Amino acid sequence: MSLGASLFLVAVGAILRFAVTADLAGIDLQVVGTILIVVGVIGFAISMFLYFQARDRGASPPL
Repeated sequence: MSLGASLFLVAVGAILRFAVTADLAGIDLQVVGTILIVVGVIGFAISMFLYFQARDRGASPPL
């Protein structure tokens, strides 16, 4: 997952968690938003880890 995709997931998750007040039958949008935020943060952490690993080896970092 790239940095941009991770930040996009965090942004969409935050919108669902804090801004959307719609109520869908069988789906809790606040929980979906929280899950997207968590997945985005984990993806961001993994992307940064891989970026710094590649930088320490002298290779060009993955985009």
